[in-house]
Amino acid sequence: MLRSLTILLLAAIFLLNGCKKDLLHLQSVQKITSYTDSDRLNKIFFVDQQLGFIVGGERFADAVILTTHDGGYTWQKSSFPVAGKGLYDITQSPSGAIYTCGFDGKLLRSYDQGQTWSFSQLEYFPYSGIAFAGPTRAIVVGGVSFSSGMIQYVDSAGKVTGRDSVTYQYNKIQMANSTTGYICGYGVMIKTTDGAKTWKYQDVKGDNFTSMDLHGDEIWMCGYNGGIYHTTNGGENWERLRNGNDITLPRYHLYGIVFKDSQNGWAAGDNGKLIRTDDAGKHWEEYDQFTTNALRSIALCPNGDLLVAGDNGTLYRIIPK
Repeated sequence: MLRSLTILLLAAIFLLNGCKKDLLHLQSVQKITSYTDSDRLNKIFFVDQQLGFIVGGERFADAVILTTHDGGYTWQKSSFPVAGKGLYDITQSPSGAIYTCGFDGKLLRSYDQGQTWSFSQLEYFPYSGIAFAGPTRAIVVGGVSFSSGMIQYVDSAGKVTGRDSVTYQYNKIQMANSTTGYICGYGVMIKTTDGAKTWKYQDVKGDNFTSMDLHGDEIWMCGYNGGIYHTTNGGENWERLRNGNDITLPRYHLYGIVFKDSQNGWAAGDNGKLIRTDDAGKHWEEYDQFTTNALRSIALCPNGDLLVAGDNGTLYRIIPK
């Protein structure tokens, strides 16, 4: 009996290895100087063709913002001791102000495209997402796994005007416009259609959802367990394109996802994993490993190159085939 089980196990291993495709090769991988080898870089955000930001730092010790003025080819680092905690997300208000939030309720605002920053202290909480519903109403979200989550509403002066709390973590928020937006988190996704006055649960579950990429009513979402999800009608129906718990698939922990069109997309995660699809997410292939550091954010540069950022100051500009 034991011998038969061993033979079956070996056969399964050979079958899986036989079906495994070769790793994809990247056309170009350029390591970009981030001026740090210890800070975690959490979110990439481009304002226009030239100006962009990356926020991060050390969770308990430092707030860092990298700035580019040439479309992401070179970056300059600034630290903010007044905040002194890691920053996790960044967005732009309808009026053009740049807002970034982070651990322990730290909030920085710039009204001159990142030349100077104003600091505000929100309620002490680990915030990881920020977006705007209307010209002067920022929404900040965060939480701690399956124990607590928070939405705070912040005015243009950085003052809290309201809050909602739950018993699970919120990770990221994105607004499609001033009235419609989404928050993803620990096994949950919610949607508003009235400018964040009310939120309704989406019929999608099965992962700790870490990142979204919105293209109107079409949304792509990934999770920590390696799941990838898709909707074409603003969340009325969700399709799971990749089951992160499928033992026949490679095991990934994913933190970021981006699509350049309805067919071609990329996701990034732990241990330098970068994967891509060219058939609308039905199948995913893995690139050659170019770093062992976790990749926390992935974005398209203004010229179409990929930019990935992550742990220990990891920053790469990539031209995929």
